[in-house]
Amino acid sequence: QVQLVESGGGLVQPGGSLRLSCAASGNIFTIYAMGWYRQTPGKQRELVTTITRDGSTNYADSVKGRFTISRDNAKNTVWLQMNSLKAEDTAVYYCYAGTTLASVYRDYWGQGTQVTVSS
Repeated sequence: QVQLVESGGGLVQPGGSLRLSCAASGNIFTIYAMGWYRQTPGKQRELVTTITRDGSTNYADSVKGRFTISRDNAKNTVWLQMNSLKAEDTAVYYCYAGTTLASVYRDYWGQGTQVTVSS
């Protein structure tokens, strides 16, 4: 089992910045990747960005150049720095952890944190 606790959401004006954090606990040795997804009402949850244990990253095209994911393996924490925020970035952001143990893969999710971009 892996537990994920997120923080850092809130209300920001267009063009502003926010930083989300996600701390993992539990069987952290099974985590091979962490990241962020987001979801708006009536839509499927979509990938924002992921980062592997060795630091390889992947970003959705819509956030490239604006969002940056970083990771501290010692602290079992990932951060999402969001700059130049747009109204369309408004969503609930979920922290994600992909784990594997004995060739069994399982995904874990945080409780979600609301990000609202509005003037």
